[in-house]
Formats: sequence, C-alpha cells, structure tokens
Amino acid sequence: MFRFLLVRIASAIPVLFVLSVVTFAIIQAPPGDYSDYIRSQLINQGGASFDEADAQANAYKIANGLDKPLPVQYVNWITGILTRGDFGHSLFYNKPVSEVVGERLPRTLALALVCHILASIIGITFGILAATRQYSWVDSLLSGISFLGMTVPRFLMALIIVYILVFHFNVTEINSFHSAKYGGAPWSWDKFVDLLKHVWPVIAIATFGGLAYNMRVMRGNLLDTLNAQYVETARAKGLSESKVILRHAVPNALHPLVMYQGVVLPYMLTGEIETAIIFALPTVGPAIVGSMWVGDVYVTATFMLVLSATLIVGNIIADMLLAMLDPRVRLGGGAHA
Repeated sequence: MFRFLLVRIASAIPVLFVLSVVTFAIIQAPPGDYSDYIRSQLINQGGASFDEADAQANAYKIANGLDKPLPVQYVNWITGILTRGDFGHSLFYNKPVSEVVGERLPRTLALALVCHILASIIGITFGILAATRQYSWVDSLLSGISFLGMTVPRFLMALIIVYILVFHFNVTEINSFHSAKYGGAPWSWDKFVDLLKHVWPVIAIATFGGLAYNMRVMRGNLLDTLNAQYVETARAKGLSESKVILRHAVPNALHPLVMYQGVVLPYMLTGEIETAIIFALPTVGPAIVGSMWVGDVYVTATFMLVLSATLIVGNIIADMLLAMLDPRVRLGGGAHA
C-alpha cells in the first residue's frame, strides 16, 4: 500500500508543475498588472496627474519585479515556494500571500467538507431509494431532483436566495460568518447557531449540486449490481431483499462511487466558491475575484495552485480508498488519473 501511495504522489508532482505553469501564464495573459491599478487609484482618488501617477506606478512596478519577463517572474515565484515556502507578497493586502491563504482557505475547506459529507450521505441514500424503486413515483421524484441539481447554475440559486433574504425577510448581514454581536465573542452554542444562520445558503446550494451527482452515479451502479449473478444467488439462498441489497449489492456498487469522490471534492469547492462570491463571504472565492480584478497575481496564482492541488489530493485519496476496497487496483499498480 505504501508503494502504491508513493507511485501516486510521484505521478502527481509533474501534473502539479504543469498546472502551476499554465495557471501562472493564463493569469498573466490579460494586459495590465497591479501597477495599472495603482495608477488608476492615484488619478481617480488621489487627484494626481497622469504623469505623476504613471511615474509612481512605474516605480512600484520596478520595485516589485513586475517589469521582469514572465518566465523570470514564474521562476522567482516557484523557487520561493520550493526553497522557502514563500508564496510571494500580496500587493493588494500588503502582507505575505501565505497569510491571506491561511485566513481564507480553512473556512473554504471546512464548508466544502461539510457539503461533501452531506452530499455523499444524502446522495447515496437517494440513489439506493431510486434504484430499489425503479420507475416508481419515488424514482421519478428523486430523478427530478437530481436533474435540477445538475442543470440549475449554482450562482443562479445563490442570487435567488439573496433576493428572497434581502427583499422578503429584510436580512442585512449576508456577507459575513457572524452577526456583529458575535464577531469577537468566544465560541458558544449561540455563536454556532448564528454561524449556521449565515452559512446555510452556501451549504444548501453546494450540497444540492453534489447530492445530485452522487445520486445519479449510485442509482446507475446499483441497478447494474442488482442484476449481477451473485445477487441472484443471494436471493436464491433465501436472504431477505433488504439483506441482499445492503450486504451484497450496495458495497459493490460503491466502488465506482469511491473513484468518483476524487472529482466530487473539488466540485464541492467550486460550488462553495461560486456561492461565496455571490454572498461576499470572506473565503477563497471573493479573494480570487478581487485579486484578479486588481492584478494581484501572486494571490490569484497561489489560490489556483492550491485548488489544483486539492483536485490531485482528492484523486489520490479516492485511489487509496479504492485500493483498500479492491486489492486488484493495488496489485495492478494504479487507478484512474
């Protein structure tokens, strides 16, 4: 198993390197950088003339290495990560990028993990119910829910919920994790309930999309498994239908779903990010949008690199779980990419 893990990690390193190169190049592709943001701020809010603002912007550009060629900027950035664990300095937040990531990434991962667990439990349960009641009204209802979860854009659901909360329920604090009175208060049950009141839309929307995919995969896998010969043999031995399903069919139907979890976890992350952007919560999503808007390249590149690493880690975890469930994967030396 340890060798299997090493092989998966070794194969992930070049993928992560290529992703870092592509990500950095794409972020730098549009014209302009943070010095252009400084120039516009000096002119629009500082009252400086164009020549004065341009001189200060160029000086800032040279001082922070933004005038260097793209390959040089990338090498300096990736070298700092590999040798010192330094992801660069945020030009907009005026502090190390690692601090910006450290503030926002744990919140994002915690929300995504909660959504992932809920989506897996509810989606698998719905898939079992739909498969064991094929073509019934239960199957039709749950399939309809799955269809909506996969097709309705998450940002649209977020916009609808924001509209309802603001204009029908007069909710004003939708862009924070806590109400003002709980901002600096120690953790308590009341503060936890207040947190749930602020984050439930994000959890609900991301979970809704995730459970739809889990249900669709589980339903299809279980329908195939229920027709397998060993399941028919279990029925012929006189086992009850519930034991046949839960002891024989469901465990084997879970194998492809375990592989699928490597994709679902990043899907939960993107769902949280999309929704958090609409609600302006202090998580990864708004930070990525804001840094791209002002040209804070190191913040954007680091967040995208972290999200890429999450996809890779999710696939490795899925491969490990699948290898534990099915020794053929481990003996074969690999699983899906």
